Order: sequence, then C-alpha cells, then structure tokens
Amino acid sequence: MEVCYQLPVLPLDRPVPKHVLSRRGAISFSSSSSLFGAPDPRQLSQRRGAISYDSSDQTALYIRMLGDVRVRSQVGFEPERRSSHPYLYIDFRTLHTRLDYGSTSSSSAPERRVHRLLSFQRYLHSSRLLRGVPQQIPLHILDEDYTGQARCMLEKVGNWNFDIFLFDRLTNGNSLITLTFHLLNQYGLVELFQLDMVKLWRFLVMVQEDYHSDNPYHNAIHAADVTQAMYCYMREPMLAKSLTSCDILLGLLAAATHDLDHPGVNQPFLIKTDHYLATLYRNTSVLENHHWKSAVGLLRETGLFSHLPAEDSLNMERELGSLILATDISRQNEYLSRFRRHLDQENLCLSNGSHRHFILQMALKCADICNPCRPWELSKQWSEKVTEEFFQQGDIEKKHKLEVSPLCDQGINTVGNIQIGFMTYVAEPLFAEWARFSDTRLSQTMLGHMGLNKASWGSLQQEQTSVSEEAEPSSAGTDTEDSTAAAAATRRNRNTATAAGGTSSKEIPQGSRES
Repeated sequence: MEVCYQLPVLPLDRPVPKHVLSRRGAISFSSSSSLFGAPDPRQLSQRRGAISYDSSDQTALYIRMLGDVRVRSQVGFEPERRSSHPYLYIDFRTLHTRLDYGSTSSSSAPERRVHRLLSFQRYLHSSRLLRGVPQQIPLHILDEDYTGQARCMLEKVGNWNFDIFLFDRLTNGNSLITLTFHLLNQYGLVELFQLDMVKLWRFLVMVQEDYHSDNPYHNAIHAADVTQAMYCYMREPMLAKSLTSCDILLGLLAAATHDLDHPGVNQPFLIKTDHYLATLYRNTSVLENHHWKSAVGLLRETGLFSHLPAEDSLNMERELGSLILATDISRQNEYLSRFRRHLDQENLCLSNGSHRHFILQMALKCADICNPCRPWELSKQWSEKVTEEFFQQGDIEKKHKLEVSPLCDQGINTVGNIQIGFMTYVAEPLFAEWARFSDTRLSQTMLGHMGLNKASWGSLQQEQTSVSEEAEPSSAGTDTEDSTAAAAATRRNRNTATAAGGTSSKEIPQGSRES
C-alpha cells in the first residue's frame, strides 16, 4: 500500500456521523453509503481528492477523515490533468467562425480542459468537495510548520533579491500557496477577518491549480513572484503607515489572482480567433476581466467571505476587480498620466480611500512588470520565459495561417531586443514615477538593476552580432545581412513602442511579465 501525506480529504463543514468521528485511521464505507450517494466506487475513484479503493474489494472505499494520510492501492488511479495548454489543440471555439477548422482532437480529456477554460464558473454548481489537493502539497502549511531552507527563505520574504524559483523548488511546486498563506498569517489577516482555515486552504489550492503550469511564463510561479513584490511595496514607508487591513488583504489577493486561468496567449489572439471570452467582454480588457471573474468564482465557491455582510463581500469583489483590471498593459498610459499628474500637483492624500486604492493599483502594476528590476540572474530567467511563451503563440499563429502578433515571431525577434524595447518604453517611465512617489532605497535599487540589465542585454546583442559577422563567408554577404538585421531591429523597436502605447492587452513580453 502506498501512503501519501495529505490534508484531511473532506471539509469540516460536511455532515459526518458521530461514530465516524470517534474512529481513527482508515475508515471503510460501503459503496452505497449515503455520505457519498454514488453506487460505483470506481466512479468515485476518478474524482479529485483522497478517495481510492482496494482493487480486491469492490464494495469498500478507504478514506482518511481526520488524519494526514491517504491509503491507495498500488494500482491507484490517474487524476484529471488540469494544467494543460488547450491552445495547442486549437479546439476551443477559436477558429470555428473565420477559419472553419474542425476539432483536432476527439478525446474527452482535451474537451474537459477546453470546457474549464471557456467559463470562469466552470464547475460552480458541481461538487468539488473532494477536488483540489495535489499529491505534493504538505499538511504543515496549515500550522506554519515550515522546515529547512523554505522556512529560512520565508524569514527574508521582504528581501528584493528573493529567489522565487528556488522557493518554488523548496516548496515542491507550491510557492503560491505557501507564500500567500504565510503573508496573510504574518499580517494577522486570518484572525482579523475570521477567515475559515479550511475555506482559505481550499481557495489557495484552487487558485494555484487554475494557473496553467504548461505556460512558460503566466503560471503560479509568476503569481507568487508578483505577490512577493507586492508585499515589498506595501512595506514601503509611504504605504505601510497608511494602508488599512482591508487594503492589505485586497492587495495580496489581487496579486495572487491577477493572472488566474491565463491561457498563455494575448488579447489580440483571442479577438482574431473569435474566442468566446473576447465576445463576452466585448474585446475590452478580455484577459483581465476573465482573471477577475475567475477569482470571484473561486471566492464564492469556497465561501471564503460568506461570513461577512453581503454588502461588504460585494464591495471587496468589486475592489478586487478594480485592482486586477489595472494590470491591463493597454491602459498603461492612462494610469501613468494620472499618476504623474498627482505627483506634479502634490495632491495625493493617502488618508483618502480612493487615493489609497489608486496607489494600490499602481503598486500592483509595478509588481506585475517588475522583473526587469530584479537582479540579473532572476531577471534573465523571466525574460527568457516570457519570450518563449510569445514565440509559442507565434508558432500557433503560423501553423493556422494567422497573422503573427508583434513580438511573437522568433524569426525576426530576439530576447534582447524585446527586453530593451520593453524597458525603454514601458518599465522605465513607470518606475521613474514610482521612485518620485516613494524615494526609498528599494526604488533606487530597482532602477539600478534595470539599468544594469538593460546594459547586459545590449552587450549580449552586440556579441551575437559580432559572432554573426565573423561567421559570414564574404563581406558582401555580411553587408546584406547587416542591412536586413538593422531593418528588422527597427521594425521590432517600432512594434514594442506601439505595444507600449496600449494597442492591446498583454501584448508586451517583459522581463517581468506581461499582465
């Protein structure tokens, strides 16, 4: 028998017979038990959660109710894979109108994955009580019993050099759950807002699951990185002395969910393929609206705020949406201009709730695209990941005879050129204004890292150009290639500038993110 350390497999608010609660260890139920209401144990075994059966006993289910282990037969079962890349199948109502392509996959698994992408309320009315606890998630997240290096890293979670990649490895792929729970607990928000621990746990697990792990960039690690950056900004003196507990809770939740269920492609792709989401949100902040509504769906499904007055709960959902919608890169100039006006007129008053909310929006925007401001070792990894994701989209567009989106054609774009353009037209103007608002050591550190990173990418570009020139057999061939490369570089910089001006949502692959 295989022993898997897990959380309790049933929520504490599920009615359980008293004689069951008094027992310890693995409990056997008849397959006709009214607790589950399903006659077939094999059917139950296919559900997400800690339910399995012994293949030699078809009339029993073995469930660990109060302990921390799950007992499975060696045969076990394959859990449903939820972190897929549905766009690789192009079977999600994207090309049915203009291109008349049929489904490229007839299996039920891709269809299930497509269904969960198309609607943020995908399983809102169906039971997920036994779903959502991946095998690798440890029990000790609930009592903060972190061990080893992961615990040491959490003690320095406010350090700007925090290595989220290492932290994700140390937490066995659960960086978003671990980090968010730790920060909520550190601020005392769990106790202050009387958040139910089981509901909070389910919410964080479901949030992490709904990030697509197959996305090179827009995945749970990116969300954890943005959450850590948001924490750093909220600790800055200007904010730390002004933010309320509600502001902090919304800031952390918005950072954790700001890219929830991101499909790994940008808004123009969804629009030109007539995707359901583009139609639903009328081609406006399509991805951001989807992230927000997905987060609201999980909040309501888990009932995390169900104990609060209805009006307060709705207000929190609206403010959460306002924060997430601010990450739309196509509205960059709008927010930046307003921020600059406030700073020029020196009329920001953080005792004013609307001003505090606006500063939270700007902080989340900074956290969302802060990767160029990280140390080179971290920034370079993010740059390569976001470029990989864009090139994947470009390959899909080429495969289906679609116009390749700007910055997505790996034949004419490089990581260095994309990053230099993004820093010049998007990141530097934003962080320069943030430094005006909060002129601290952190702000100067971020600007310093960005300058060094930009220079490093420039040096790499020059080295690559030199190697290419030396490899040319003749000077004539070299001149021709140089002219072509110069023209391509001009087009790339123009594309980057256009994207920075706000032509589309999530169109700019920054070394930090791209919404």
